[in-house]
Amino acid sequence: MERYKEIVIGLEVHVELGTKTKIFCDCSTEFGALPNKNTCPVCRGMPGTLPVLNRQVVESAIAVGIATNCKISKEIRFDRKNYFYPDNPQNYQISQRYLPIGKEGGIEIETEKGKKVVRIHQIQMEEDAGKVIHDTKRQLSMVDYNRAGVPLLEIVSKPDINTGEEAIAYLKKLRLILQYLGVSDCKLNEGSMRVDVNLSVKQQGVSELGTRTEMKNLNSFRAIAKAIEVEGKRQIQILEEGGMVCQETRRWDHRKECSYLMRSKEEATDYRYFPEPDLMPIRISDQWIESIQASQPQMQEEKMEYYQKELGLPQYDAKIMTGDKYFADLFEATTAICGKPKKVSNWIMGETIHLMRERGVDSDQLIFSPENLAKLVALADRGRITNTVAKEIFEKVFCENIDPEHYVEENGLSTVDDEKTLWQAARQAVEDSPRSVEDYRKGKGKAIGFLVGQTMKILQGKGNPSVIKEMLQKLLD
Repeated sequence: MERYKEIVIGLEVHVELGTKTKIFCDCSTEFGALPNKNTCPVCRGMPGTLPVLNRQVVESAIAVGIATNCKISKEIRFDRKNYFYPDNPQNYQISQRYLPIGKEGGIEIETEKGKKVVRIHQIQMEEDAGKVIHDTKRQLSMVDYNRAGVPLLEIVSKPDINTGEEAIAYLKKLRLILQYLGVSDCKLNEGSMRVDVNLSVKQQGVSELGTRTEMKNLNSFRAIAKAIEVEGKRQIQILEEGGMVCQETRRWDHRKECSYLMRSKEEATDYRYFPEPDLMPIRISDQWIESIQASQPQMQEEKMEYYQKELGLPQYDAKIMTGDKYFADLFEATTAICGKPKKVSNWIMGETIHLMRERGVDSDQLIFSPENLAKLVALADRGRITNTVAKEIFEKVFCENIDPEHYVEENGLSTVDDEKTLWQAARQAVEDSPRSVEDYRKGKGKAIGFLVGQTMKILQGKGNPSVIKEMLQKLLD
């Protein structure tokens, strides 16, 4: 196993663009529609139909190319990639092989080993295929062409990745860029971001790459990391035993955590590429590129700097807030309402993430509004509710998006600020806890915490702990 230790990985990332209509027709790209509802003669591949290019697809591709430091091609062309699958209604795919929209880019990633640039070979526009649905009970297969013609960007990296950790860091950074640009939601579970892993192994110190295999359509970071680990070990074992790795396409089984042969890997010649005769070449002017570049939104690095310098967030908070597009949007909208950035970041980093993990919710599934989070922050900050009550209310906000102000009023959860009531509760706690009183007077400072807790219990959690502590100290001293 010592000879073959270097794993070499290149990734092909397919991203569905968030346009309202398909790449070559005006059918809807709505996800989850009834089978074959969003189709027309063009995307069903009917004879005699002609494609018409969606301008927004080109602009989205240029924006991604700029954000990933690619050179934007001044002249682009579409090509036909011929293959015969039941989910491909035309029996060819309109793609870009020879004159893609972007090339020679790269993005910087950071892992435990430090920073590294993963180069991007090219970015190309193409159309998605349909989807085959297998019904094992009725022993038949059906095809849904709703996805056929949905615009895709294929982002092809150079073989610069050597570990699963680097692969995931690259994919997360790329996904964040795409989400900040607003060109795709990149939901792996819905297939709007899919990854093909090209992997080979070679002897250490040898420049020549080994024979690669391709694992298709992986749709979770966990599956990608595990597939890289398992496939690397499989190839190393074959080579160490004197065998040869075959160039092939393999399917990953996430349940069994292993891959199996899907088909022998086709070379480019097998697809018989030729220029798409129904679409003219496109010239992209400097003015067009400059206008798109001028409208690019702030990316993570810029937002981090702004959050720290202008909003006073610590670097740690700023990194977490900007590390997720949905967190960044929620943070900014809530802060704009209540004007308390640090307290907002505390609620997102603390209770929000805690409940997300507990309930298996992703950030794009959060339902509560910035308005209601801002109201809760203000209630707690003004001392109208205790921290304990605030956390209980936040769970209702998280699950049901309730209005915290109305909820506090309807359920009588406001902090007790009547001095007479507070003194009575403090005296009762002292009378009921003689041992803690004795401990406190013997110099055991922690005993006061127990007495504060007992007083809060009497007040049903609606007292101000700092005020209660002062009262108890006056009573006992």
